[in-house]
Amino acid sequence: MNADDLVVGEMRVAAEGAMKNAYCRYSNFQVGAAVLADGEIFAGCNVENASYGLTMCAERNAIFQAVAKGFLTKDRKIKAVVIVTPAENLTPPCGACRQVIYEFCEEADADIFIFGKGNKVASFKLSALLPEAFGPKDLEK
Repeated sequence: MNADDLVVGEMRVAAEGAMKNAYCRYSNFQVGAAVLADGEIFAGCNVENASYGLTMCAERNAIFQAVAKGFLTKDRKIKAVVIVTPAENLTPPCGACRQVIYEFCEEADADIFIFGKGNKVASFKLSALLPEAFGPKDLEK
């Protein structure tokens, strides 16, 4: 996949739509994300909380929606993730989100696309963002 791919464009639109619903009264930093799982797109936004540790990132929000609807399982994997912010600097997923993405892509090595202000874009393989990742295979006996 690449940033000009039609599916990535659809994911970007979904992430931008979700970003508009972000609940970010503390940081004022809107984030939208979309994941591609089993051919379907699931979008999420960041949801902050006065108890900062209870904040949910957009990426995990989107992933958990895909899980709740049965589109992500141990056999169904994430193919791609799109992250959108209105920031000048591109914002890759936090460490917690990288770990959750890995849980649901593992060997598939998902494509990560990051979009920012002024049509800035970057893309990575998850393995570049989370080298030597810990995952389900590490718990096998």
